[in-house]
Amino acid sequence: MTIQAVILAAGMGTRLARPHPKPLTELSDGRTIMHQQLHNLKTSFGKKLRLAIVVGYKMEQVMEHVPDVSFVYNENFDQTNTSKSLLKALKNSPKGGVLWMNGDVVFAPEILPMLRPFMKAGKSFITVDKSSVSDEEVKYTVDADGFIDLLSKRIPQDAALGEAVGINYVSKKDKKALIKRLEQVEEQDYFEGGIELTIQEDKVQWLPVDISEFYAVEVDFPDDLIRANASI
Repeated sequence: MTIQAVILAAGMGTRLARPHPKPLTELSDGRTIMHQQLHNLKTSFGKKLRLAIVVGYKMEQVMEHVPDVSFVYNENFDQTNTSKSLLKALKNSPKGGVLWMNGDVVFAPEILPMLRPFMKAGKSFITVDKSSVSDEEVKYTVDADGFIDLLSKRIPQDAALGEAVGINYVSKKDKKALIKRLEQVEEQDYFEGGIELTIQEDKVQWLPVDISEFYAVEVDFPDDLIRANASI
């Protein structure tokens, strides 16, 4: 089974205050965030991996950093958010499901093998962490059948079941609906807005996959980088 994967790395990452794209931030083990992600992907999927990286801000630096993959260019990186970067990636992807992740996620290598059975079964999913719920993060709730119901930063902290980690998969059968809804959301919306629309309008079922036993840190602020370095 070929694994199509996408890393969203077009953003400017201003909150971390680095002079380079955030995925190129160096970790304490000498690797960058992106190299850590690539190592995990290649270790888990090997020659079956087909990887594309969405670039924008200082794209030449990213392309020089990882020259042996495919790239998708979001020319409106300074005016759009992850919804439009993911949209471009999905439109440029071959037939089949797509695994995607934010370019700032430092995560345990054990997570990807855990996700393989869901991808093989054609299940769309959102990886989640139930161990903590921060008001600043994308949070989620589920419906009576256990599928994702709401997915956004707007969910009250006391109503959320956990946080979305930033590693997700859309199946072959659900990809068309997600593309359609990503086209409809506002330019500055996160891709979670498109996912919510597929739930509301297309009855797509997104399974929450709990990876709480492993580490996964979205590096938005310096404190996040400290936590990520303490985990690897």
